[in-house]
Amino acid sequence: MNLIWLIRASRWVRNPPSPQRVKLVFAAIVIALLVVGIEWMGWWPEWAAVDPKSMRGPPRIP
Repeated sequence: MNLIWLIRASRWVRNPPSPQRVKLVFAAIVIALLVVGIEWMGWWPEWAAVDPKSMRGPPRIP
Protein backbone atom coordinates (compact mmCIF):
# COMPACT_ATOMS: atom_id res chain seq x y z
CA MET A 1 0.00 0.00 0.00
CA ASN A 2 1.22 3.46 -0.83
CA LEU A 3 2.27 5.74 2.04
CA ILE A 4 -0.05 8.49 0.85
CA TRP A 5 -3.04 6.13 1.15
CA LEU A 6 -2.05 5.34 4.74
CA ILE A 7 -1.83 9.05 5.55
CA ARG A 8 -5.23 9.62 3.96
CA ALA A 9 -6.72 6.72 5.94
CA SER A 10 -5.31 8.12 9.19
CA ARG A 11 -6.91 11.49 8.40
CA TRP A 12 -10.26 9.77 7.83
CA VAL A 13 -9.98 8.01 11.20
CA ARG A 14 -9.20 11.28 12.98
CA ASN A 15 -11.75 13.35 11.04
CA PRO A 16 -14.46 11.10 9.60
CA PRO A 17 -16.83 12.54 6.99
CA SER A 18 -20.22 13.75 8.13
CA PRO A 19 -23.25 11.47 7.69
CA GLN A 20 -24.60 13.91 5.10
CA ARG A 21 -21.40 13.57 3.03
CA VAL A 22 -21.58 9.77 3.24
CA LYS A 23 -25.21 9.84 2.05
CA LEU A 24 -24.25 12.15 -0.81
CA VAL A 25 -21.46 9.83 -1.98
CA PHE A 26 -23.70 6.76 -1.75
CA ALA A 27 -26.45 8.56 -3.68
CA ALA A 28 -24.00 9.48 -6.45
CA ILE A 29 -22.79 5.87 -6.66
CA VAL A 30 -26.36 4.54 -6.78
CA ILE A 31 -27.33 6.99 -9.53
CA ALA A 32 -24.28 6.04 -11.58
CA LEU A 33 -25.04 2.33 -11.17
CA LEU A 34 -28.67 2.91 -12.18
CA VAL A 35 -27.61 4.70 -15.36
CA VAL A 36 -25.15 1.92 -16.22
CA GLY A 37 -27.79 -0.74 -15.52
CA ILE A 38 -30.43 1.00 -17.62
CA GLU A 39 -27.99 1.37 -20.50
CA TRP A 40 -26.85 -2.25 -20.19
CA MET A 41 -30.46 -3.52 -20.32
CA GLY A 42 -31.09 -1.47 -23.46
CA TRP A 43 -33.63 0.88 -21.92
CA TRP A 44 -31.51 4.01 -22.41
CA PRO A 45 -33.16 6.33 -24.97
CA GLU A 46 -31.42 6.71 -28.30
CA TRP A 47 -31.39 10.51 -28.08
CA ALA A 48 -29.28 10.33 -24.90
CA ALA A 49 -26.67 7.92 -26.31
CA VAL A 50 -23.28 9.10 -27.53
CA ASP A 51 -22.30 8.09 -31.04
CA PRO A 52 -18.72 6.76 -30.74
CA LYS A 53 -18.05 7.45 -34.43
CA SER A 54 -18.59 11.16 -33.91
CA MET A 55 -16.08 11.21 -31.06
CA ARG A 56 -13.09 10.35 -33.28
CA GLY A 57 -10.53 13.03 -34.04
CA PRO A 58 -10.67 16.74 -33.38
CA PRO A 59 -13.95 18.59 -33.78
CA ARG A 60 -14.62 19.85 -37.29
CA ILE A 61 -15.40 23.48 -37.92
CA PRO A 62 -18.02 23.92 -40.67
